[in-house]
Amino acid sequence: MIRRVNAPGLFPPPTYAHVSVVEAGTKLAFLGGAVPLDAEGALVGEGDPLRQAEQVIANLREQLQAVGSDLEHVVATDVYVVSADPAVLAAVWKVVEASGLSVGPHSSTLLGVACLGYAGQLVEITATAVVPEEGA
Repeated sequence: MIRRVNAPGLFPPPTYAHVSVVEAGTKLAFLGGAVPLDAEGALVGEGDPLRQAEQVIANLREQLQAVGSDLEHVVATDVYVVSADPAVLAAVWKVVEASGLSVGPHSSTLLGVACLGYAGQLVEITATAVVPEEGA
């Protein structure tokens, strides 16, 4: 259902794929940005990008479960981190790796940005996932 490809002429990516290919006729879910808010709308992990990344992954799981999918079926993500420090971006990426999100590996872009939508928000992840057929 999902084929992940690394282009032989490019530098091999460490934990993601250059391209994810989904066969025609497969149901896809395009997820809005998962943010570090709890169920009541309160910011989780103020000032702590790693704790926020954990909450974002938890919220991403909830989004996926709502449509019958899971982290294993994510084919592409964009990971936004409010920081210009490559060490902070790398630390957030380690949280992504540990979550099982990059099991595929999936195709991803990690970005340092100036700000995100909620006051105090440091991390956001958008995703595209396959929704497996029931019983598959």
